[in-house]
Amino acid sequence: MKKFAKKHLFTIIGVAVGAVVGFFYWKFIGCSTGSCAITSNPVNSTLYGAAMGGLLLSTFKKDKKEYDVSGDNKQR
Repeated sequence: MKKFAKKHLFTIIGVAVGAVVGFFYWKFIGCSTGSCAITSNPVNSTLYGAAMGGLLLSTFKKDKKEYDVSGDNKQR
C-alpha cells in the first residue's frame, strides 16, 4: 500500500484538491437553473473536479525508466 501511495502521490493529491475545487465551484458559481449537467449538482461537480485534478497532476509524474544512451542495444 505504501508503494502504491508513493508511486501515485501526485495523482492522489490532484484528486483531493480537484474534489475540493469542484465542490467550491458548485457552491459559489454553480448553475442555479439546474440545466447544467456538471455544475447543477454538488456530487457531479465534485467528481468532475476530482477527475480533472487527478488527470492534471498525473501528467507531472516522473517515469523511472533507464535509457541506453550508448547506442548499444545488447542485453546485459
